[in-house]
Amino acid sequence: MQKMTKSSTGIGLKAGSAAVDITPKTSVFLQGYPHVARYSSGVHDPLWASALYMESGENRALIIANDVIYIPRQSTLRLRKRIAQSTGVPEGNILISATHTHSGPKMLDPIATSADPVVPPTDPMIVAKIEDGIVEASRFAASRSKPAEVGLAVADATGVGTNRRDPNGPRDLNVPVLLVRDLGQKPIAAMLVCSMHPTVLHEDSTLMSGDFPGLARLQLQREILGDDCPVLYHTGPAGDQSPRHVTRANTFAEAERLGGILADAVNRVVPSISFRSDIGIECRSALVPLPLREFPSEQDAQAKLDRAVARLENLRKANAPKAQTRTAEVDWFGAQETLTLARAAAQGKVAQAAATCMPAEVQVIQIGPWNFVAWPGEMFVEFSLAVKRQAPNTFVISYANGELQGYLVTKQAADEGGYESQNAIFQSPQSGEMLVAATLKLLK
Repeated sequence: MQKMTKSSTGIGLKAGSAAVDITPKTSVFLQGYPHVARYSSGVHDPLWASALYMESGENRALIIANDVIYIPRQSTLRLRKRIAQSTGVPEGNILISATHTHSGPKMLDPIATSADPVVPPTDPMIVAKIEDGIVEASRFAASRSKPAEVGLAVADATGVGTNRRDPNGPRDLNVPVLLVRDLGQKPIAAMLVCSMHPTVLHEDSTLMSGDFPGLARLQLQREILGDDCPVLYHTGPAGDQSPRHVTRANTFAEAERLGGILADAVNRVVPSISFRSDIGIECRSALVPLPLREFPSEQDAQAKLDRAVARLENLRKANAPKAQTRTAEVDWFGAQETLTLARAAAQGKVAQAAATCMPAEVQVIQIGPWNFVAWPGEMFVEFSLAVKRQAPNTFVISYANGELQGYLVTKQAADEGGYESQNAIFQSPQSGEMLVAATLKLLK
């Protein structure tokens, strides 16, 4: 095990952790790619619910990261009640995130894909079993609490991906590495936040997997943490961040390569971490109702879909570069989804779907000098960069405490009308700006 730096003296912090295997035991539909009847044929690496309990004085918090594509708002509310009852941690002090792996079970029925004939409805029994695993991990983590110390360093994950549309565009490859250990210097848990879509694996892969984050976790456990140390991996705002421009293939070998880049970056900063136990914990939150997007007429949406199909066919005939063709392909997906949404909006179904994930929650868990902010949904990285410019030592987790059935994008992306802006039910950029404003207010 790699040597870590000496800690400062102090008292007060207690922590515990646990990880529970939440991999379905039967074949399940893998959510993340449309138009493919993609049922799992096995397991490449297990899916985990990884929990970290922290206590300082009378304040307690629980953070649980889960290897699934989404944690719906309704699941979050159910889970918080159950976890609070079994651990005594207040519901508002519980953060539940999804890594957003596209090689895990279906967790909800987005209205944007409701017209896809090959996508089955969500299996409530699978969701219930995953929720049971999340509760179990939380309960175990709280029950294993002991005196602890914590430190943080920021790693550079350059190489795991870029901006999805413009490889030179906005990005955030700074990865906070929070490490918690007992007073004997044995690791209790590690927590990472990386703003990158976990989509090395595509629709032709039928093995359940955490994608490159899951394989980074295995390397970290093997090399410095130990197999019994949970790694809480959170995906930061990554709506416009992807491995698309750096991958050599969409294979497990490539997922392992990118996971290795991330793990090596973490390994390099761990020796620099200074630990302390005299820290406080504080949790705050705000609820933000977001405005619905205005949808085009069905006729206009169909015309845009026809243009997207024509563009994709032309690029394929011209043998255009793979990344360019993939962008056109997902724009085609988005045009289909906008047509579905336009029809659903006319029937009042979009408003019904929005009600299941509203109000959007902004949560801040402050651990000593570090603020971890939780946002729901698929956010463009520009929104978290706006927060970080005004709030040092702040790290934003997305896909947390709910989902938004699509993306929140920048004004530029909304004007361009690409995939992300089409696969959305809430108005952009106003909705993202509202979450930024609510976050900055909480941080003050």
